[in-house]
Amino acid sequence: MKIAIGSDHAGFEYKEAIKAWLIKAGHDVIDFGTSGTAPVDYPDFIRPAAEAVASGECERGIVLGGSGNGEAMVANKVHGIRCAIAWNEESASLSRHHNDANVLSLGERMMPKELALQIVDIWLTTRFDGGRHIERIQKMMSNE
Repeated sequence: MKIAIGSDHAGFEYKEAIKAWLIKAGHDVIDFGTSGTAPVDYPDFIRPAAEAVASGECERGIVLGGSGNGEAMVANKVHGIRCAIAWNEESASLSRHHNDANVLSLGERMMPKELALQIVDIWLTTRFDGGRHIERIQKMMSNE
């Protein structure tokens, strides 16, 4: 799978760990930055990652920050993006089963690194249930 990834300075450490894990698992990763822990403005890195998913350049995206909240807000401003914040395994699974999330937002300050990697694994391997959820997603996306 081709995956876009981006973070601000507060998500940089986990971005690098997740990127290495994804590559080791055989995924193609496009890193939209940032490249270190110096303070930066997250929209500069999150929007291009979300746009890569929306355009079809990447199949999915992962964005990171301190809490993941601002990153999800920026990603969700891009037409065609359904970005979910996940804080545990169940929230990651449901974001795919029920919402067909195409971007995942994580907060580095909110969880241990091992949990973040577990969330990514679950999120990437969980399929969308379809069925009754399709109409809900269509309604959500029609308001963009």
